[in-house]
Amino acid sequence: MPNIKVIIPAYNEADSIALVINDIPSVVNEIIVVNNNSTDKTSEVAQNAGATVLLETKMGYGYACLKGMEYVSTLSEKPEIIVFMDGDYSDYPEELIQIVAPIIEDNIDFVIGSRVRRLQEKGSMTPQQHFGNWLATSLMRILFGANFTDLGPFRAIKYQKLLYLQMQDKTYGWTIEMQLKALKQNLTYVEIPVKYKKRIGVSKVSGTIKGSIFAGVKILGWIFKYSFKK
Repeated sequence: MPNIKVIIPAYNEADSIALVINDIPSVVNEIIVVNNNSTDKTSEVAQNAGATVLLETKMGYGYACLKGMEYVSTLSEKPEIIVFMDGDYSDYPEELIQIVAPIIEDNIDFVIGSRVRRLQEKGSMTPQQHFGNWLATSLMRILFGANFTDLGPFRAIKYQKLLYLQMQDKTYGWTIEMQLKALKQNLTYVEIPVKYKKRIGVSKVSGTIKGSIFAGVKILGWIFKYSFKK
């Protein structure tokens, strides 16, 4: 089994983070929780559950992911695969096995867990999330010939391929940046249908009007930026 590390950005996820960590399959070599300046006991709970805990005081999903990558870069033994997932327990961590399988078995570079409607718990995604996913993936199909159906946060990528992408986004555009750069770098990719349930706590993005607007602007900004780079 290859060396697999999981990076989990977390902001005020003390009620859920241990559940996420405990459900991650034992094939994972290290679970890295990046505490994104939480005001609750996220760090303490995650550490007690067995995770490596880092602190990123700059607020933003991308900042947290980049902090996790920075830590991985310092390790003497680098992983073959990096998995990203959220810390709110909306994903099913045990499905990590299915997410990494195409990389291990078929040498695929990049895998996204697609939150298909038939596998979603009712109310687990907001109308604005459904619309945003539809708009973003439709534009990627039209502009770049992509086959993505979701911008899901549960994803796996070969570590060396991730480095090639030179990720930059600090906030809401992290997932779309990765997908657009994967297209530009001609990475092989597939989507795996995954289950999705109501998160524990309130979403910091889709749960607020401000978060939804900022996320939408970021996503569209990345798409149109890359449409001019073709």
